[in-house]
Amino acid sequence: MRVEPHRLLVCLAAVSCGIFFCANLLASPHNPTAPQIPSNFKLDMETAARLRPELLAESVGPTGRYALGRMVFDRLLMQFPKSRPRFAWQLRIVEDGQFNAYASPDGTVYVESGLAQLAGPSAGLWAALLSHEIAHVVRRDWARRYLYQQSLESGGALTIVLGDPGFLSGSWTDSHKASGDLALFCRQMEVEADREGLMLMARSGYHPDFVPALHHLLHAQGSGTPSESLYAMHPCWEERDHELSRAYTEATIEFAHGWPEWYASPGGNPPVVVFAEVPTVKKTNSSQWQIDVPLRCQNLAGAVEVVLRAGSRQREMAPLDRLPEPADSDSELRQITGCTSPRTTITFTFADSRSARFRSPGKSTVPWTDIYVVDAWGTVLARADVPKPPR
Repeated sequence: MRVEPHRLLVCLAAVSCGIFFCANLLASPHNPTAPQIPSNFKLDMETAARLRPELLAESVGPTGRYALGRMVFDRLLMQFPKSRPRFAWQLRIVEDGQFNAYASPDGTVYVESGLAQLAGPSAGLWAALLSHEIAHVVRRDWARRYLYQQSLESGGALTIVLGDPGFLSGSWTDSHKASGDLALFCRQMEVEADREGLMLMARSGYHPDFVPALHHLLHAQGSGTPSESLYAMHPCWEERDHELSRAYTEATIEFAHGWPEWYASPGGNPPVVVFAEVPTVKKTNSSQWQIDVPLRCQNLAGAVEVVLRAGSRQREMAPLDRLPEPADSDSELRQITGCTSPRTTITFTFADSRSARFRSPGKSTVPWTDIYVVDAWGTVLARADVPKPPR
C-alpha cells in the first residue's frame, strides 16, 4: 500500500491537526523522558533523502504571493551560528488548499497553501508558523520521536508504526498504552518547539504575540468542539495558550530588548490578540437564558465586536479571514466592547423564544453554536464554542 510521504512526517508541527484531534497536557499522569540521540544516528537524514524527490515533486517554490514567506524564512535562519549542523534549508509550498505545515529532518519546510494564504501579507504570521517548524528541525524531533517509539517497543514488546496520528494502525498490539504514551510525548514536543520558536522569532524581530494570533486564526477555521483524544498528537489551542503563557512573557522581553520601537521591527507592531475563554450558559429565570463570554485582549486600540452565532457545528475548513454574513437576522447577536479590563465578560441574554433553539435542535430552528470576536473590519480574531446548556 502506498503511504503518502507526509504521513511519515507527522508529529512535526502539523499546526492545523489540533482542530480535529487534541488533548490536555495537564491531565497527563506522567511526563515521558526524551531519549538521547546517538552521535552516529543517521536514520532521520536517510529517511529525508529517500522522501525528498517525491516531496519536492508535490510542492513548489515560495514565489509570487508566497515570496514574503521566503524572506521571513531566510531572516529566521540568520539567527543560527555557523557552528550549527548544516541542513538543506528550503521552503516549499504544497498547493492543496489545506491548513497544515510539516518539516523534513533535512531542513525542508512544507507549508500547505491554505495555511500560506492565511498568513498572507503578514510577516509576523509567517514567522509564527515557520519558526515552529525550524525549531522541530534543529531539535531533530523526528529522531527523538523514532527513538522514543523504539524504547516503547523494547520495553513492552509493542509493535508501533509511523503513521497518521488520526488513524491508528491495526498493527498496534497495545494501542491504548503505546499510542497514549507516544501521543503525550508528541504533544510535549509541540509545546517545546513552540517555546523555542517564540525565542527565535523574538531575536529575529517578530513580536511573539503573532503566535497566539496564528493559533486563534486556525481555531477559527473549524466549527464545533475538536475531538479530544488521549491519542492526539497536538495539544488543544486553549491548552497551548496556557502552557506557553510564561514563554510569551520571556520572549516579549527578549523582543523589546532588540526592538524598543516595535513599529520599526521586521514584523511591525504586534497584532491584536483576543483570548476568548470557554463561555458559560445558564437559565436566569423561567423565560430567560444568559451566555457569559470571558475575554482578555492584548494590543487593542479601539474596540472589538463579539458575535453570538447560530448555526451548524459541522462545516469543512475554509479560509476564514472575514466573518461571513449571517443566514438571517435572527441568527446572531452582537455586542461591542473596548475590552479594557484584565478580564472582560460579555453577557448575552435572550427570552425563551430564542432559547427554544437550545431545546429543539432537531427542528427547523438551530442552536447557538459559536462565539466570534471580530475587529472593526470584520476580521476574525478569535472563536469559542457555546457549550450545551444545563438541563
